[in-house]
Amino acid sequence: MKLISWNVNGIRACVNKGFLDYFNEVDADIVCIQETKCQEGQIDLELAGYHQYWNYALKKGYSGTAVFTKEEPLSVTYGVGDEMDEAEGRILTLEYEQFFLVNVYTPNSQRDLARLEFRLSWEDKIRTYLKDLDQIKPVIYCGDLNVAHREIDLKNFKSNKGNSGFTDEEREKMTELLSSGFVDSFRYLYPDLKDKYTWWSYMRNVREKNIGWRIDYFIVSERIKKHVKDSTIHSHMMGSDHCPICLEISLNDNLTKL
Repeated sequence: MKLISWNVNGIRACVNKGFLDYFNEVDADIVCIQETKCQEGQIDLELAGYHQYWNYALKKGYSGTAVFTKEEPLSVTYGVGDEMDEAEGRILTLEYEQFFLVNVYTPNSQRDLARLEFRLSWEDKIRTYLKDLDQIKPVIYCGDLNVAHREIDLKNFKSNKGNSGFTDEEREKMTELLSSGFVDSFRYLYPDLKDKYTWWSYMRNVREKNIGWRIDYFIVSERIKKHVKDSTIHSHMMGSDHCPICLEISLNDNLTKL
């Protein structure tokens, strides 16, 4: 099974920059996108063979998530019951026979850290949510998680220490999640691989020089980590300030019994 996650930073703009060509070429079983920045009826994507699920933010041109899947899920959940989460369209959960898929656009704590406390509370909530799902069946958790976990996950870690996305508090929340039964699939396979990023500033020449951050993830329940075949970063793909990431995982009928 192949899954893609991509913060498209506006699906309407991304469609004009090659999204559909990439979508058709990659031929994934499930494609998760974040920061759709659109409302219902503002775009009509023709994706033959895929079921579409959208979680729109109430605020126009803001946030939003979507999942395109070949297999129809057993159920779909929007948010986790909190009005703020649902208003911002940040969480989509699809239940399949063998696993839960949770597609997330994590709140940014903002440049001046004005939203850091909200972000940390949100992290506690999503961790509890994932752990509860994991008690039922394995979880694949993906999206723009807005944090570079380790120093290896961003180019200029010294000058960015304490900045949004690289505060001690945000990094510790990721550590707590990974210590509670979950695995960062990329670092599981490539623990020491450097210069692999998923987001670059739009400032001049930043992407060309690969001055980036790895803030997009596929995280899986620890008990299915050996089913992960590959976890890759498609940094060649333009169209957004983020690039797509890909998870290849081999699932079988015994997964829910692990």
